[in-house]
Amino acid sequence: MDRPVFQPALEGGSIGRSVPRLEDLPMLTGSGRYAADVSFPRELHMRVVRSSHAHARIVSIDAAGALAVTGCVAVWTSRDVAEIPPIDFRPTRVQGLEPYRQPILARDRVRYVGEPVAAVFAEDPYLAEDAADLVSIEVEELPVLLSADEPPGQFEAGRNTEPAVIRKGYGDIEAAFRAAHTVVELDLAIGRHSGVPLETRGAIARYDSMRDVLELHGATKRPHANRDLLARMLARAPGSIHLYEGHVGGGFGVRGEIYPEDVLVCAAALRLGRPVKWIEDRRENLMACNHSREQRHRVRAAVDAQGRIADLTAGMLPGPYRVPTYRAVGHYRLTNKTPAATYRAPGRYEATFVCERLLDAIAAKTGIDRVEVRRRNLIAKTEMPYARDLDVIDTEVVLDSGDYAGLLDQALARADWAALKSDLERRRVAGETVGVGLAFFLEKSGLGPVDGARVSMAADGTFDVVTGAASLGQGVETVLAQIAADALGVDYRRVRVVHGHTDRIEQGYGSHASRTTVMTGSAVHIAATKLRENMQPGCSAQGSFESEHMTYPYGVHIAVVNVDRDTGGVAVERYLAAFDVGRAVNPRLVEGQIEGGVVQGLGGALLEEFVYDAEGSPLSVTFADYTMPTACEAPGIAVLLTEDAPSPLNPLGIKGAGEGGVNPVGAVIASAIDDALGVAGAVT
Repeated sequence: MDRPVFQPALEGGSIGRSVPRLEDLPMLTGSGRYAADVSFPRELHMRVVRSSHAHARIVSIDAAGALAVTGCVAVWTSRDVAEIPPIDFRPTRVQGLEPYRQPILARDRVRYVGEPVAAVFAEDPYLAEDAADLVSIEVEELPVLLSADEPPGQFEAGRNTEPAVIRKGYGDIEAAFRAAHTVVELDLAIGRHSGVPLETRGAIARYDSMRDVLELHGATKRPHANRDLLARMLARAPGSIHLYEGHVGGGFGVRGEIYPEDVLVCAAALRLGRPVKWIEDRRENLMACNHSREQRHRVRAAVDAQGRIADLTAGMLPGPYRVPTYRAVGHYRLTNKTPAATYRAPGRYEATFVCERLLDAIAAKTGIDRVEVRRRNLIAKTEMPYARDLDVIDTEVVLDSGDYAGLLDQALARADWAALKSDLERRRVAGETVGVGLAFFLEKSGLGPVDGARVSMAADGTFDVVTGAASLGQGVETVLAQIAADALGVDYRRVRVVHGHTDRIEQGYGSHASRTTVMTGSAVHIAATKLRENMQPGCSAQGSFESEHMTYPYGVHIAVVNVDRDTGGVAVERYLAAFDVGRAVNPRLVEGQIEGGVVQGLGGALLEEFVYDAEGSPLSVTFADYTMPTACEAPGIAVLLTEDAPSPLNPLGIKGAGEGGVNPVGAVIASAIDDALGVAGAVT
């Protein structure tokens, strides 16, 4: 099937302007409505009793002491929710994971410290916490598996801790290595860290028996998908469950998945006949909210005499480079640590670190300048669209557009690369341990296959845009208003954007995978264009946008670091982030996304890590132990935003911008430290 090709919309109007955000007034004036602000009359408060063992068989759970507390209404264990199935994974082609799904309360055994074992419901949160402390759990400890490098252990009878192995690749790998001029091998690791939002998780459920409607309030990035999953788990019709998103103190991928607590408050509201509220404390957040990143890569590359690659490691790892042959084998390994799942730029932060470490290693081994090695391997502008025999998130990889070498040249010019290297050499001669790193990256965005929107005109000349998107602080209301206003030919301040309410639009796909501006924005553009053709008060128009392929923004980061040889401390002095998003609807919002992502990436590269003791107890459960970047650690960040490669896959030419800031930070900091120490491959 031929892909539609759209010409970028004409310049002018609202698109392309850094107009002020529409969504900020409630938060700036103290009238924001976060999860903790949502309350209902007669509500109960839930407290989760969590495992204090990393791996153990549950012998007994005694709730008598908790139930004796005045104001404690109920205590549930797995037997009380036996009819509720485990939580499904997101749709995936990875086979073999289904038997490993998580129950909403532990059954028979616990598998990590922090796993929900029981739920206590009481009249206020303090009573709930007191009662939870009185729930007695007797266990028989089992062997703890903490390293994925260890041989797989027993998950349960008949199943081990390696549920799946994935394989991706193309070409004749063996022939490529036989013909190689040289082979580069690396063993690389990425530590365990995650998103730590200012606002912890929260879920508030209420059942309206008159309407037979179950409501769930609290931030979510995928409201319709979560509604449908809850409906399956609770055996209800999807239309009888309404999800409502409020304001959100950060999402970063970890908030908005379905967690056991979300299901528990919904089940309790139905069964107990009262609203149920749960707000996570910070210790719970650091111990039980999804972790991410932890990977180990063993990678080999076959290289010719000119430093060109014959092989790299699944999906996004080849990056923006021409890789004639490729094979990746990925082992899913389970450990007795907090479950891992999505976190901003999942898989790409890790893949870029590995890919760019490999390019630096090739440069060192061949004696070719590291910029030149990258230039020789970049896919050319004339080769676009560039298809790979790989898939990412069940979507074929077809790089839609890009001028990779052009952006590299612009980034080097902005950084004044030659003068910068000369200055750093002068400082090293004077005794400083300083260096500069460079990393190229490829992102994916605009995950399809479809999205929709409805635009209507009110009697007062204002417009309503109803979408299935979600707001995580990224400027959804402003950007979608700009897109609608541009098509309608009106001021963007006359547009109201509704999002995150499943009762306002039949279907929606939320905000994840940097898809909102591309997919929802395109649907809004189509609907608004239809409405403009018949603009009368009371009229409305539907817009639907389909895409079989994702868009692929890309960028280059350059960083200067100063290493303290006595302590090993790394200070980031300068940072440049160059990024091509095809077309920027609101350039300042894109820059803000990039700047925030860079600081988040610096945390993962230099400060943040979840560590465990030998028994599997987490040691990073306070901000004293899980250290995050502050204003003191954040350098001045220069942003070079380009629009040289509009996407041909949507009517606006846009690509996503939510994850390009964090994607290559680990790679560029590693490169800079190597340069400062004068040791190629020092950072692994």
